[in-house]
Amino acid sequence: MTSLIHCENLVKIYKTADLEAVALQGLDLQVEAGEMVAIVGASGSGKSTLLNILGGVDVPSAGEVRVAGSDLLKMTARQRVGYRRSVVGFVWQQTSRNLLPYLTASENVQLPMTLDGRSLRSARFRAKELLGQVGLGERLDHRPAALSGGEQQRVAIAIAMANEPDVLLADEPTGELDSETASDIVGLLQQMNRVEGATIVVVTHDPLIADQVSRTVAIRDGRTSSEVLRRTESDGDGGSQVVAEEFAVLDRVGRLQLPSDYVEALELSKRVRLTLDPDRINVWPDLNAEEDSPTGPTNEGGR
Repeated sequence: MTSLIHCENLVKIYKTADLEAVALQGLDLQVEAGEMVAIVGASGSGKSTLLNILGGVDVPSAGEVRVAGSDLLKMTARQRVGYRRSVVGFVWQQTSRNLLPYLTASENVQLPMTLDGRSLRSARFRAKELLGQVGLGERLDHRPAALSGGEQQRVAIAIAMANEPDVLLADEPTGELDSETASDIVGLLQQMNRVEGATIVVVTHDPLIADQVSRTVAIRDGRTSSEVLRRTESDGDGGSQVVAEEFAVLDRVGRLQLPSDYVEALELSKRVRLTLDPDRINVWPDLNAEEDSPTGPTNEGGR
């Protein structure tokens, strides 16, 4: 079965005058329909670039990227507009970026539908339905200035879902909110995933989001480095508990990134030794690495 989101060896290079910055360096990612996935990573790791590519905002430099059957490398400018209008919905971190200040909440939600050719009557009905789902059924006629930050993000989610997109993309949706309001927004995204059936990809630094999705993908240096998979298991006393396991991601040519804390704990550098057992690969520090350095070993006995 083909994944709803398919990225293979994805590369993005930004060019400014004589300078080049590589944001993505052969990134691979698969997201199945109906998943809610969190993307995490340090600033500059490439996660926002990935989201902009999936959203049709940026054009990749090389590789493969398909979303809901759309090949994002082969789109014309006209096709890209249609893609952003109907295939994906976007929620930005900055609440002011999501809404037009001179429109009411209802009018903001109606706008993408009317641009897509839906009748005014149908757009009004859908806007009322969505704003009711996000808990703003009594705030239809309020403009953004009369709404709190959390309420503005609720409207933004309703706008993103207006045209029933295949994928909802959210860039730090709780970044400007207090912890209680952020928790409400996380719950709302989960509701949209469950009730509306939207596949959701969230870029976040917020552990509240990362810990409440079934899969968290970490990006490091422009590549997917690891994934945390979560599942619910019975604890034997009639209750349940969430079990989380971290996996390194193996790309199509067999490369993987070791978790940085593992590298630091074992003081790995330059190269490592590998041994193969019937059911595992063992990774060992290279005890001769210091002897090969220009300055020689750091102590007489080595490690």
